[in-house]
Amino acid sequence: MIEVIRVIIPALNEEKSIAKVIEEIPKLIVKEIIVCDNGSIDTTKKEAEEAGATVLIENEKGYGASCLKGINYVNNLNQKTDIIVFLDGDYSDYPQEMNKVIAPILNKEAEMVIGSRALGQKERGSLTPQQVFGNWLATKMLYLFYGVKFTDLGPFRAITLTALNQLNMVDRNYGWTVEMQIKAAKQKIKTVEVPVNYRNRIGFSKVSGTVKGTIMAGYKIIFTLFKYL
Repeated sequence: MIEVIRVIIPALNEEKSIAKVIEEIPKLIVKEIIVCDNGSIDTTKKEAEEAGATVLIENEKGYGASCLKGINYVNNLNQKTDIIVFLDGDYSDYPQEMNKVIAPILNKEAEMVIGSRALGQKERGSLTPQQVFGNWLATKMLYLFYGVKFTDLGPFRAITLTALNQLNMVDRNYGWTVEMQIKAAKQKIKTVEVPVNYRNRIGFSKVSGTVKGTIMAGYKIIFTLFKYL
C-alpha cells in the first residue's frame, strides 16, 4: 500500500530560500507541500505558490502556531494522509534526504523519526555554540526526566498522522519540537533518530540570530521539559 505523505514547512520571510526547499523535495513520494507563512512581509507566499506549494497564512508569530495551522489544514482535508514531514524553509535542511527520514515509518520500525543533525554532517557555523549547547542540555534532560535517548531536537522530522493527532500538540512557539518528543516518550510512541546533514541557512535566523530569540527559546524549552513531568 502506498503511503500518502504531506510536508509542512513553517516559514517567515524566506523569499530567498523557500523555492529551493520546495524544488528539492522528492515529488514522487509527496502528495502535497504545505507552506505555513507566519506573517512574512516579503515575497515568501508568492515564491512558494509559484514553486507549487499550498500556502496557508498564520499571522500569530510562532513556530508552533505555523505547524498547528498546517496540521489543522491536513485534518480538515477530505483526503487520506498517512505521514506528515516537517522541515524548515530556510534551506538549512537537505530536502532530498526525506527518503531516509521516512524510511523507518515505511518499514514499520517507528511511528516518529527525528532527523538528527548531531549524527550527521554539519557545515561549519551552521549551528551556533548556543544551539549546540542547548540541544545537548535538552537531550540530557529528556533522558534524565523521561528516560528517552535523543541527540537532537532537529526540525526535520516525520510522524504518522495518527500518532501526531494522538500527541495533541499545543505549543505555539519555541517549545514545539521538545513537546513532541516528550509526549511521544510519555505515550510510548516508537521513535528513532536518523542522521541528517545540515548547512548554513539562507538569510537570518529569527531565533539563534538574536540574543532575545536565543534566551526565549532556551527558556521555553526548559519550561516545557518541566511542564510535562
